[in-house]
Formats: sequence, structure tokens, C-alpha cells
Amino acid sequence: MSNLLSLTTFLPILGVLLLLFIPKDSKAVLRGVAFVVTVVTFLVSLPILTGFRTNAEFQFVENVPWIAAGPFFMRYNIGIDGISLWLVILTTFIMPLAVLSTWTAVEEKVKEYMICLLLLETGMLGAFISLDLFLFYIFWEVMLIPMYFIIGIWGGKNKIYAAVKFFIFTMVGSLLMLVALIFLYFKGINAGITDFSLLHFFDLKLDLATQTWLFLAFALAFAIKVPMFPLHTWLPDAHTEAPTAGSVILAAILLKMGTYGYVRFAMPLFPEAAYKFAPLIATLAVIGIIYAALVAMVQEDVKKLVAYSSVAHLGFVMLGVFAFNEQGITGGLLQMLNHGVSTGALFLIVGFIYERRHTRLITDFGGLSKQMPVFATIFMIVTLSSIGLPGTNGFVGEFLVLLGGFESELRWWTVVAASGVILSAVYMLWMFQRVMFGELDNPKNQKLTDLNAREIAIMVPLIALIFIMGVYPNPFIEKMDPAVKKLVSQVRPAAMTARQMPSAPALPAGHPMVAPTAEHGSAAPAAVVNPH
Repeated sequence: MSNLLSLTTFLPILGVLLLLFIPKDSKAVLRGVAFVVTVVTFLVSLPILTGFRTNAEFQFVENVPWIAAGPFFMRYNIGIDGISLWLVILTTFIMPLAVLSTWTAVEEKVKEYMICLLLLETGMLGAFISLDLFLFYIFWEVMLIPMYFIIGIWGGKNKIYAAVKFFIFTMVGSLLMLVALIFLYFKGINAGITDFSLLHFFDLKLDLATQTWLFLAFALAFAIKVPMFPLHTWLPDAHTEAPTAGSVILAAILLKMGTYGYVRFAMPLFPEAAYKFAPLIATLAVIGIIYAALVAMVQEDVKKLVAYSSVAHLGFVMLGVFAFNEQGITGGLLQMLNHGVSTGALFLIVGFIYERRHTRLITDFGGLSKQMPVFATIFMIVTLSSIGLPGTNGFVGEFLVLLGGFESELRWWTVVAASGVILSAVYMLWMFQRVMFGELDNPKNQKLTDLNAREIAIMVPLIALIFIMGVYPNPFIEKMDPAVKKLVSQVRPAAMTARQMPSAPALPAGHPMVAPTAEHGSAAPAAVVNPH
């Protein structure tokens, strides 16, 4: 189906149109329609996964003229490769769970809340599939608006402060990226490029000084979104004040826009500049890992603790990506998915307990495992996943990141970053021990009920993914592997190529490890043709 990506992306907009005709007092109907729309969107996205051919090319491509205004020519150009495939599936997978979590959490302005969630889904999907720089920027900006309202209207007591801070931080970075986009476009015109197509700009030759300034503009926008130290200060406030669904989407998907931006745009467009700034970015990533872990350790609010853990986990992603090798980048991409599952699940768990106790202070809990055994079991699995226990999804990504970093020029950065794994175990297990064990000395905790069927239904898919990705991650890695290899070939500047290790000695003909050639009677493999 040639327009499958467009259908997946804009189905939530059809849901918005349906919601407009439903009375605002029909809260159950509004929630039901939003949930059905997100489920249908997920089901529609599954043929993208099943029909994806494992190669490095962009697939399901749609490329038609869109805007022609003077020297500017934009196209509706979309497509996915192995890098963006899993992020699209993660988005459509998380959204129904986020909507389902709002059943009792949001009672005011339910209609507007559901509209914001659906608009946000379209914005996020559009950013992941855009192959036109201007189109990407449009979707990038679209995401800001519904998230701003989600935090500012349905957030906690400091919601206005958190929403404005979130908007100002991200908008500043976005404007710098817009200036860089326009400058890059005029550079492209001089080189014969007539539109904003990303693939055309991959071949544009820029001197190091130009690359440096353009990379800095893109990198700042993406660093704010990750967020990287010291630009992370908006995130704990936004997470703490946002409603549960907002925190889940922010952690699981929205933060990935920053790391994805580096992989899709900043690194392949400006490879020499990316390599030049790799030590600085690695330094900031390592500082973020250690600093966020230490700050998380002293948090009294369990939601803020989880928020700081996001800064640490995404520091590992950045370290892997800027290792400039297959292991590091694969680990970084896998860790993006792992973080989406594990941290999204943690925010759901915090939401469940907040709805019952209306507090997030760790000191207000204690001994909940006796009162809520199902909740305790799920909480324990997700906690172990977050700290990267072998057999859970968090282990594989962190291991590949550390392996790739150690094999790169960032070896000593990686050695220091490895201490973050220990620190994450300290603050997560200490938090879990204080919340779930001890005596039920607070009378309010003695009246708590365990998870209901709806809450268990939300968590079961996430728990299943935690074990599937931890025990058998190969299907996820296989899909992204050709695109990762292509990216590595794009971002390896001459300075790195010159220092590559010599190739292994050739094996003799007839050796079992040598593939047969045409002269031995076997036809050479045919090139993979993209059917889409």
C-alpha cells in the first residue's frame, strides 16, 4: 500500500474530527473514541513492520510537490528506514496505553485532552517519517503545541511554570535550527539542489567552518530535546507537573526526537563537524549520566527521581551514537526503544500509585508490597529492566553502547560512564525498597487496593516487551542493521578512515568461511529491490 505511512500518521487527525462532534459531557465516549483511534492506528502501522524489507533504503516512500513560493520549493516527502521504523512502531504502540491510563486520571476538559493527545501523535509520527527538511521542521513544531497545553492545563500545582519553561527551551533551539535550515537550503541552491530533500543534502559538500556552525545550530536544538546536560533543567519540571499520559509520552517518545535528530540529520549532514565535536558531546553525556544519577539518589519525589533517570539513560544513548561505529549506534538506537518501554512503564506505575494516594513523596509510602502484591511484582520487573538486569531489555542496549564506546576513541569516557550503571542500580533499588518494603505504618497505605483489570492490561504489553527485547533482541537489531551500516559509512570522515585497523588476511579459496562465487557454479546474489 503506497500511502500506508500517510494513513498511519493522519489517522489521529480523523479521530480529532470525530471528537469534535461528541458532546463534552460524554466523557466515557470521548475516552473510548480516542482509545479506539489509537488502537486502529497501531494496527494500521503493523503492515509497515511486516512489509519492511531488511535493507538500507528508505521504504514506503511518498514524494509529491507541496509548496512552491519563490525560491523555496517544499515536497511532501516521507519514508522510513531501519532507524525510524522502530520509533514509528514504538509511537503507535505507546499511544493506546497512554490514552487508557487517562480513564480515571483526567476528569476536567476530557474532550480537549483527548484532542491534544491525538494531535501529538500525528506530530510525533510526522517527525519520524519526514525526508524533507522543511516538512520535518513543521512536524517538529506541531509537537510543541499539544504538549504545552497538556502540561499547562492538566498538570500539577506548578504547571504554568513547567509548561512555559518547556516551551521556551524547545522554541529557542527550534528557531536556531530554522535559521540553519534556510542557510543550508541556499547553499543547496548554489550546488544545484532545488528543494529541501534530505537525501539531496547528504551529497552536499561543505567546508568545515560552514559545517561547524550548521552542526552547532542543529545540535543545540536536539540537545535541548534529549535533553543533555546542562540543558536538561526543563525536563524534571515538565515530568513532575505533567499528567500521567503526558509524562509517559514525553519519556517514551518525545525525548527520542533529540537523539533521532542527531542520527538522522546532524551527523550525516555534517559528518566532519560531528566528529570534531564528539569529545565535547561525549563529555556532556558522561557528566549527564553521573550528575543525573547523583541527583536522582537524593530525590524525595518518586516522579522526579524517574525524570532524572531519563537524563542518565539518554546520556548513554548519546555516548553510543557518537562512538561512530556499528556497535555503539546500534546500542544507542536499541536503548532509545528500551528507555521508551521501561521509563514509560515507570511513569505509568507512578501514576497508578498517585491516583490512590495523591502523593509522590517516598516518605509517605512503605510496605506497599503487602497491600499490593501484583503492583509490587510489576514494579519490581520494571525497576530491574530500568537498571539493565541481564534478561531484560535494558541490558542489551547498555552493553552494546559500552562495547561500541570502548572500541572507539571515546574509551575513557566509556569507562567513566560505566559507573552510571552502578549508580542507577543504587537509586532505583533504594527507591523500590523504601516504597515497597517495611511496615505499613501509615493508615492511608493500609487501605490501598491492588491494580485493577484496566491497569494490569496496560502493563502486560510493556512487561512482555521487556522480556522479549531482553531475551531475543535480534529481530529488532536485524531490521536496523543495514541502515546503521549505511549511517556509519556516511559519518566516517577521512580522519577516522585513515585510522581504521588493517583488514584481516584473506582466506584461501575453498575455505568454508568463503562464500561461493559465480565461477564455482553459484550465481552472485541479486540486488535487493525495494518493492515500495
